[in-house]
Amino acid sequence: MIEIAIEKRLADFTLDARLEAPDSGITALFGRSGVGKTTIINALAGLIRPDRGRIVLGGDTIFDSARGINLPPERRRLGYVFQEGRLFPHYTVRGNLLYGANRDRRGEDGPSFDAVVDLLGIKSLLERRPADLSGGEKQRVAIGRALLARPRLLLMDEPLASLDAPRKGEILPFIERLRDELKLPVFYVSHEMEEIIRLADLLVILDAGKVAASGSVEELTSRLDLWPLTGRYEAGSVIRTVLRGHDTTFGLSELAFSGGRLRVARVALPLGTPIRVRIRARDVVLATERPAHLSIRNTFAGKVVELAPPRGPLVDLKLDIGTDTEPVMLWARITQRALQELQLAPGKPVVALVKTVALDRHSWGRYENGEAETA
Repeated sequence: MIEIAIEKRLADFTLDARLEAPDSGITALFGRSGVGKTTIINALAGLIRPDRGRIVLGGDTIFDSARGINLPPERRRLGYVFQEGRLFPHYTVRGNLLYGANRDRRGEDGPSFDAVVDLLGIKSLLERRPADLSGGEKQRVAIGRALLARPRLLLMDEPLASLDAPRKGEILPFIERLRDELKLPVFYVSHEMEEIIRLADLLVILDAGKVAASGSVEELTSRLDLWPLTGRYEAGSVIRTVLRGHDTTFGLSELAFSGGRLRVARVALPLGTPIRVRIRARDVVLATERPAHLSIRNTFAGKVVELAPPRGPLVDLKLDIGTDTEPVMLWARITQRALQELQLAPGKPVVALVKTVALDRHSWGRYENGEAETA
């Protein structure tokens, strides 16, 4: 278990963060710029000293203001990947990697040089220098250098923030492999929900220096009261599914959950893989009876559970499209005029429709340590 309870005053900003996270999986610190995400991981790394409080990693106290404990960064066994690679320009990729491996941790568990090179797909880069690398390649090397320091916890401070969309798409699969294959606990800072959906096991939402909420991605992204922090325009639901089949004729895959099967563009993963899918409220269409002759392939029977207070001409509705024993929550956003004309209210049966093309690769991610529903 990772325990953090710290306070830190920085100019006109005060951090008062208290959270617990498992010592496995990816814990995502999410929030707008300036809410304290980087301050927390810098305190973990020993780069800043909290004014008061306590930090415990796996039963080891690395900071305790009351007891006068403040381990220096080199004794905390943490790896740090910054927004930009910060590679040594006069070293080759091999030299940068070996800089991390040269620390005196030979008796400690951790991946070998060859294993890290293979994991990150950087064998062909070993003799090149940072000036000859793309942004995505630099970040992969930076991750490798941090891993070869054999940390017990990896800190990643918005590692994709400086990359464009194609380079982000290049890096994300490697971070997923790091999570799935090395089983190394990671604190991952981001303000991009796409990254959170794909990577996070535990989501911690920060606001004004405090922890506003902590829990599963599915729970927190579906809470209406948190939408001002998670982004109302991109608000929606996250549903746990299992990859159950492929339609090879049309290049589609089927993801099963207790409410049925969700068709998406082909997912190149083994059958049985647990997959977490994000469905934006603005991508859900509602009907009062099952329609015919439509191009939309995903239709789910459900009922209205809750109406959110309207904002302007729009209103959000919470639906249950699961079963009596396994409810599945889905948010939909429609106009107030549609709400009135369809006479929608809590308890009213509805049919929810979701376009397959709305669920691209940015809408889903694998997850572990959970039992997805099997329709």
